[in-house]
Amino acid sequence: MAADLNRELAEGALGNSVSIIDPLRNHRWDRFVQQHPYGWITHLSGWKRVLDANFPHMYGYYLVIKDAADGIKAALPVYSVESWLTGRRLVSIPFATLCDPLVTDAGDMELLSEAVLCLAQCLGISRVEIRTAAAAHLLNRDRFHADCLRKHHSLTLCDDPEQVWQRFHRSCVRQRIARAERCDLHLIRGKRESDLREFYLLHRVTRKRKGLPPHPYLLVKALWQTFGPQGLVELLLCRKGSETVAGLLLFKFKSRVSIEYSAVNALHNDSSPVHFLFWTAIREACLQGYRVLDFGQTSEHNKSLMEFKSHWGAQVTDLPHFLYPNAPPHSSAMGDESMAKKLLQFVCNKAPDTALSYLGDFCYRHLG
Repeated sequence: MAADLNRELAEGALGNSVSIIDPLRNHRWDRFVQQHPYGWITHLSGWKRVLDANFPHMYGYYLVIKDAADGIKAALPVYSVESWLTGRRLVSIPFATLCDPLVTDAGDMELLSEAVLCLAQCLGISRVEIRTAAAAHLLNRDRFHADCLRKHHSLTLCDDPEQVWQRFHRSCVRQRIARAERCDLHLIRGKRESDLREFYLLHRVTRKRKGLPPHPYLLVKALWQTFGPQGLVELLLCRKGSETVAGLLLFKFKSRVSIEYSAVNALHNDSSPVHFLFWTAIREACLQGYRVLDFGQTSEHNKSLMEFKSHWGAQVTDLPHFLYPNAPPHSSAMGDESMAKKLLQFVCNKAPDTALSYLGDFCYRHLG
């Protein structure tokens, strides 16, 4: 049904000069993402390819405004997420930390906002969520409710890593890096699937310790296989002797590097392997000409993680999620959500390691 509707809408305009394209078939799309100031790896056609292959409960609609030469002027990718557990909704973009609307003009944003609500009506969906960062000022807060509970930490880079080093907290970061350099730690660049599997098993245990379901292995593998050959995803492993004790999966696109997935063996925290990997990623990003390093998304309620990221000299900004309809959640719904989170944390903490992957697969079939 979604595919038929997508084809039907694609044949004409979705109101006020907005239409739908398929980024896997439109050769202009990735070039548009590359050139747009808010374009990020999650906007690329490869991201849609990964979601299409692994999450049948999602369907992508790439809303665009074209210019007189039939080029893409502005865009808003959204996905319908179908779930009997969490309900039906339109989301931009599933599993993405940064996924701004590719818009720089308030008038274009208004046209796309009207179009996405029209699309939701056509699909019989009542909930819409547009995730933003740099483009937050373009959204109409009379039409959407702004949820600003998520924060984003980013570190400004320069050509000289030592200048960035000076912004690190002396005891919480610099001394920990010095300690790591005195330990028997060495860097491995993951090239084989066995490296990725090794990282994932450690990532799964790390998520369990935090009371969170692990990301599905097929998702992590698909992202690595899709973007790795292009140099857009890199796997860094830290080993102590022959044992892998920490790892990072990095996204690298245009002038930005982002730490998307991390893992650490808590038994080796005294060796500071995470600090070793973070400093390696920062130093190499500087030397390779990148200008920003992201530490990812954090809930404002996670004070310890907020503090950890700030110790690296990172700046914190809001990651507003704009929700339709424009009404803050009822207190009872918030209470239900809190209870669900606590129950999920309890299950994750108690589940055997072998069951965690199944739990993660189940949860991510209902998330977005």
